[in-house]
Amino acid sequence: MKALLAALALSVSTAAAAEPCDVLIRHATVVDAVHGRLLADRAVAIRGADIVAVGADAKIAAQWQAGRDIDASGKYLLPGLWDMHVHFGGGPALIEENQALLPLYVAHGITTVRDASGDLPEQVLSWREQIRDGKLPGPQLLTSGAKIEGLHPVWKGTIEVGSEAEVDAALARLQRDRVDFVKITDSTLQPPLFLYALRQARTLGLRTSGHIPMALTVAQAVDAGIRSIEHLDYAYKAGVKDEAAIAADFAAGRIDRAEANRRLAAGFDAKTAMAAYRRFAAKGVFVTPTLNGGRILDFLDVDDHANDPYLAYIGPGLRKTYDWRIERARKATPEQIAARHAHYQAVAAVLPMLERAGVTIMAGTDAGFLNSFNYPGQGLHDELALFVKEGLTPAQALVAATRAGPAWFGKLDRYGSVENGKAADLLLLQADPLKDIAATRRIDTVVLRGTVYDRAALDQLLADTKAKVAAWNAAASP
Repeated sequence: MKALLAALALSVSTAAAAEPCDVLIRHATVVDAVHGRLLADRAVAIRGADIVAVGADAKIAAQWQAGRDIDASGKYLLPGLWDMHVHFGGGPALIEENQALLPLYVAHGITTVRDASGDLPEQVLSWREQIRDGKLPGPQLLTSGAKIEGLHPVWKGTIEVGSEAEVDAALARLQRDRVDFVKITDSTLQPPLFLYALRQARTLGLRTSGHIPMALTVAQAVDAGIRSIEHLDYAYKAGVKDEAAIAADFAAGRIDRAEANRRLAAGFDAKTAMAAYRRFAAKGVFVTPTLNGGRILDFLDVDDHANDPYLAYIGPGLRKTYDWRIERARKATPEQIAARHAHYQAVAAVLPMLERAGVTIMAGTDAGFLNSFNYPGQGLHDELALFVKEGLTPAQALVAATRAGPAWFGKLDRYGSVENGKAADLLLLQADPLKDIAATRRIDTVVLRGTVYDRAALDQLLADTKAKVAAWNAAASP
């Protein structure tokens, strides 16, 4: 009897001493992708938007008392995924359709996206603040705002610049907008101004990414201060032995873009490439491959995606923006199709070379308007599958999707691991992603800023988006 009373007293004493928290995830297997290991039977205590304790289940359960317990037995816990290259756009008429994409990211375990600029920069800046203030559901949104471009550019929603003074004014505007980074593109921007914009942004402490003009070498952009290279094609270009001569001939008008591309395709050299990639690593330049977008268009002859079930989640206006790239791809000759296939394989082979050289690879999709069948949400899982198919390990792919983004933004103190003091942005899977990267698709629960979305809640996000799209489709039908 005395023993029983003592045990009860200890139990009451322990419960009284327990710290309160909002959510307690119990018996989880934490995925440590950096070291390629699993940490069994862990508990994670969450208060508000923060992780406040992580450790052995018995210890944490004794120390913390939650309003909600999640039994994660047999499940795998890792940080939320980051998609480091997305787009919102298509004009003001498509604002609602673009906003409807936000829940798709959450439903697929993506807790942060990096908007690499479209033609709705002011709207995206507004969404960023609304999400941050808890007024709009969606992943954390980090954005470049309006991109910097030359005069009369191909792309809409840009800040047009034709002089150094206009570059300075553009950067001042972006600072006032408190952008998270600066995007610079090259459809009409003069190469000297491209380099000037990179140098000035670096002086101001602004991170930069962009599309590098054909008339410049990738090394020139790296030296000027570009911080992330978007699309693997540019990394491939850096591995071409005669890249400088090709750039000079293009700048002087001695060759056109088609001939420049032909020479680039034929000139890749592994030794040159590895030297360039080691320089990327030394300079702290990250690469976002966006393999999936290129694969879709390069192999449109194999799969035209006309019957993709995911189209039910994409509004009719956004689907319409796919058309021009689809039509262009469909007009290709058999020789051009074969060249597309070969080009994809040659560029994809660069991926493991970057990893060996120590370059940080960031997972990003290029999903959004214009980029045909490259779907917000699902696309990141397709990208990770390609990373593994083309030579990365599942652990390396997971690092690209969970830690590389925070590292680029200088936010590893807050994101990228399941640790005390980090953000409560978490992903609970039904299978081990270190064994099979396809496990990232088997989502049980998402925790976003401390809010729990179980499988039923995630399914409801998908159902709500599907219903909206069905209504838009009905309204658009004649």
